[in-house]
This record gives sequence, C-alpha cells and structure tokens, in this order.
Amino acid sequence: MADVDPFAPATAMAAALRSGAVRAAELTEQHIRRIERHDRALNAVVVRDFTRARERAAAADHAHDRGERRPLQGVPITLKESINVTGLHTCCGVPEWKDFISQHDAPAPSRLRGAGAVLLGKTNVPPMLADWQSANPVYGRTNNPWDVGRTPGGSSGGGAAAVAAGLSALEVGSDIGGSIRVPAVFCGIYGHRPSETLLPRSGQFPMPPLPNSAVVMGVQGPLARSAEDLELALSVLAGPEVGEDVAWKVTLPPPRRERLADFRVAVMPSIPWVVVDDQISAALADLAGRLAKMGAVVREIQPEGLGDHREYQAFYRTLLSAVTGARVDEETRRRRAQAFRQAGDELSLGAARGLEGSAGDYLVWNGRREQHRASWRAFFREWDVLLAPAMNVLAYPHIERAWPPDTSDLTLTFTINGRAVPYMHGLVYPALSTVPGQPSTAFPVGLSREGLPVGLQVIGPYLEDLTPIRFTALLAREIGGFRKPPGYDA
Repeated sequence: MADVDPFAPATAMAAALRSGAVRAAELTEQHIRRIERHDRALNAVVVRDFTRARERAAAADHAHDRGERRPLQGVPITLKESINVTGLHTCCGVPEWKDFISQHDAPAPSRLRGAGAVLLGKTNVPPMLADWQSANPVYGRTNNPWDVGRTPGGSSGGGAAAVAAGLSALEVGSDIGGSIRVPAVFCGIYGHRPSETLLPRSGQFPMPPLPNSAVVMGVQGPLARSAEDLELALSVLAGPEVGEDVAWKVTLPPPRRERLADFRVAVMPSIPWVVVDDQISAALADLAGRLAKMGAVVREIQPEGLGDHREYQAFYRTLLSAVTGARVDEETRRRRAQAFRQAGDELSLGAARGLEGSAGDYLVWNGRREQHRASWRAFFREWDVLLAPAMNVLAYPHIERAWPPDTSDLTLTFTINGRAVPYMHGLVYPALSTVPGQPSTAFPVGLSREGLPVGLQVIGPYLEDLTPIRFTALLAREIGGFRKPPGYDA
C-alpha cells in the first residue's frame, strides 16, 4: 500500500485505517521513518517507544481484522514528556529526575490506548515546563520546523513541532501559561486548552498518580492539524478525574452555532501597556472585519473586571507562583520571591505574593478567582466567543536560559515592532482564559512577512468546548487552516 499523506488530519488517517485503505503497521513504520529522518534537525521526539509502537500497531491490525473499531485505532500519536507512561522516562527536563521511569499510566495515555492509538514516544519540554522554549539540560533544544533558528514554543513545544512536521498525527500537551496555545500558533497548528475540569489533570511529573484539586489553572489538552482532530481527541480524553468516574459522566453540549454568520463574536480590545506584534494585531483586525461582512455580530468588548489588565495579570501571577512554587524547595521559593520583590512592579509583586502566601491566603485567592469566573459566565450569556491574540509575539529566535533561573531572568526581553518588551508580558494573553478556566482554541490564520505562522486564540463558554473548536473549523473553510512547513514532504 502507498504511504498516507503524513500531513493528513488524524481524522482522515483514522478513516483510512477503518476502511482498510492502510494498515496500522504501515502507518506506524511511515511515521517512524519520518522521525528518524527529520528529527535530527528538530529534536522533538526525545523519548522513543518504537518497539512497543510496532507491537501496538500489529495489535490494532489484528483488532481490525476481528471487526473491532475504536476512535483512534492504529493512529500514531505522541505525548508531552511530562505525562507519565508505564516504562518510559519522565524528567520534565530536570537533570535530577533523568533516571525516573514511570510505573503507571496517567489518565491521558490510558484513555488514548483504550481508543486504539499507537504511541510513538514523548516530546521535548523546557525544565519544569517553565518557558515558551523547549530546551533543557537532559534532551537539548527543540527547533521550530518553520525556522530551526527559532523556538517552537513551550512548554508543549516538542509536540507542536512533531505535529507540524508530520512526525505525529496528534499530541497531548498541558497548559497553565499558554503551553498548548503558544506552541500551536508558533508552529501553525491547532491547540485546545480545555475547560479546567473537562479532562483529568493528574499524571504529570515524577509523582504518585493521584489527583490534586488544589493545583488550579493547569490542564491537559490536544494539539493537532485540524479543528476536527481536536474534537476527536476530546471525545476520547474528556471525562472525570480518577475516583470521580464512579458516578460522574461528561456530555458536552453541541456548538452554539453552525454558521459563522450566526456567531456573536467579541473581540478583545487592545491592552495599552502590552505591545503586540503588528502582524498579529493586523490579523485580528482583518478577521474581525471579515466576520462582520459575513453577517456575524462583532464588537470590541471584554468581560467586566478586567480593567486595564494589570490587576488581573498580577492576580494570575499570584496563583501561578503559588502552584508552580510548590514544585521547588523552600530556598528556591525564597530566592525567587526576593527577586520579584526587588523588581518592584505590580506584576512581579503579584508573583512574590504567590510564593510567600499562606494556606489561608490561597483560600482567599481562590474565592477571588470565583468572582472572575462569575464575570466570565455573565459575559458568555451575551457573547458566543471572544477573539484575542494567543501570544504577543511570533516565534522568536532561541534564547539561552540558565537553569535554575536566577534574577537575571527578569531582564529578559522580546523584540516586538523594533522595541524591547519584557519577556513575562508574554503571559498576559494566555492568562485571559487561564484565570477563569475557560476553554480556548488556538488556530492558524496565515503567515508573516518572514514566513512564520501567525495565529490567534478564541475563548469560549465554560464546558462548551465544542463552540470555540467548531468556530475554528468553520473559519478554516473561509481562510484556510493548517499549512505544512517547507522541507518535510519526503
């Protein structure tokens, strides 16, 4: 049988496998050959599981011959390195953890395997998942398939690069600071940050396979080459956390609209103190104009309580520091808090509060978070989706960063529109949906003057994940969707 188009959507690969047009063993071998050929330049799939992948592909073919049909039967996929898989290393790019081999499956690989997927391996991340680059002392640096001199994003950057280059049909990453959405727009693919409680959040890092409801804002979700692939992945992954599956079930409501002309589209107003690449701003304005011409209701508006976003962003940094600071020792927390306090600006002081706060503070912060969630619920009674940048910068040249980070990290900058912009301002647009736990789909809209992907995000109502995903599927029919990067056909 002839090779399948390696850039075909996962849904198309699944259909070809169901019809018998291709065998799982052949499709798996094709992807393994592509990884062996192209990953020398990308360094995306850093933990490889080819022997078991071949065994699972053969099992998928036998199941097909017996008449079994499962949603992802025989489809070759990858997972973020931080997600635990029995028998594979999980170190999150941290040298002290490089010898850890998981003895359990996280919920995500367990559900994907149950759906018949073939796991090829796991993909690269930054240390502790704490950057929009994917470089670490254990596995080295992952490059962007559109320009190997630039980052593919992070922390799910290895997975985004693998999907964009046709090395994997589907990836599962995680997101607390844009770690699904930023790699998606940097690599020109789709990525969905689910509603916070739609998928299990357990099973990352070298730790026991138990849920922890106190770890707020962080989610796991899919990256793919089409919006339809995101829907397929959610149909497999969505469901209650371990222990709650005794009684809880998930039934996602259908998309609110089936035509772009019927959508009520809010557009995030510009944030005066946050510099955004002109080409991203132009893409957002152009898309808003096109939607209005189609008949959609389009208006610049944001949820109440966001103001000029400084207080909102500082609050986000407080919660983020509280959650991520729990992963490091007391001395590291103290040193980071001191560095943030010395910086003295409102956002850094918010981060310091998160590192220094008490258990009582954390309860108060979560109460405040519920007020924001109520504001977003009210907003989506009037609007169906909110369009915004996913990130304020395009894929940028690699930046060397030390690990563990020191106070000099606070001086890092992007160059945007010829200006030096604080690196941590990159958190502003990801935080929009992260604070209230809203679903958000990142999607491609075209290419920049430099030939780099340009993407945006569309935020939807809580637990109505199919609404923003379907919105991007409909958009693809009008403006085009995924484009393959040059040089990866063979």
